[in-house]
Amino acid sequence: MSFDHKPRILFLYGSLRERSYSRLIAEEAARIIEDLGAEVKFFHPHDLPLPGSVSDTHPKVQELRELSQWSEGQVWSSPEMHGNISGLLKMQIDWIPLSIGAVRPTQGKTLAVMQVCGGSQSFNAVNTLRVLGRWMRMFTIPNQSSVAKAYQEFNEDGTMKDSSYRDRVVDVMEELYKFTLLLRDQVDYLTDRYSERKEETAKQAAKIVSQSIGTVE
Repeated sequence: MSFDHKPRILFLYGSLRERSYSRLIAEEAARIIEDLGAEVKFFHPHDLPLPGSVSDTHPKVQELRELSQWSEGQVWSSPEMHGNISGLLKMQIDWIPLSIGAVRPTQGKTLAVMQVCGGSQSFNAVNTLRVLGRWMRMFTIPNQSSVAKAYQEFNEDGTMKDSSYRDRVVDVMEELYKFTLLLRDQVDYLTDRYSERKEETAKQAAKIVSQSIGTVE
């Protein structure tokens, strides 16, 4: 296990409201994992365009993709809206492709998922985020956070009140920190796939044949 640098954790949140509880819980979680020893960055989705509406050279898209590549672990925090994640968070995830050339921006990274609810506790959003994390080839940790009646759980200054909900956020950040340390040096080994090796071998063979034909001509 390597301790040569702090685990790099990226936070994404799913609401632009002035008092966004998905952002506030992400900020609380960031303070916790920073205290554990991680380096933290946020992507702020203001002015991020809809996927497909502009070129992926757009500055906000490039910022998001660069942060994703920088990270070794991520935290996705969403409000539950109409029984699922917010469109804003899905939009951010949709802008991160499975591959950019030879780079896979999310493969092998750790992921923690959190949601805030306006009413009673639900797990719809975190369940969806788990599906997306698997699709993005990330290692989603077992623990998760879902905060009911989130408007009751924060102080005026935006910090989280002491409660069992906050205790769970601490648990999630501790687990993410540990999993990131354990897995980050093993990513190449853990994500090495037979089907991809076979495909690469076929490409190399085709390239050699193509070059040999060119030489003969």
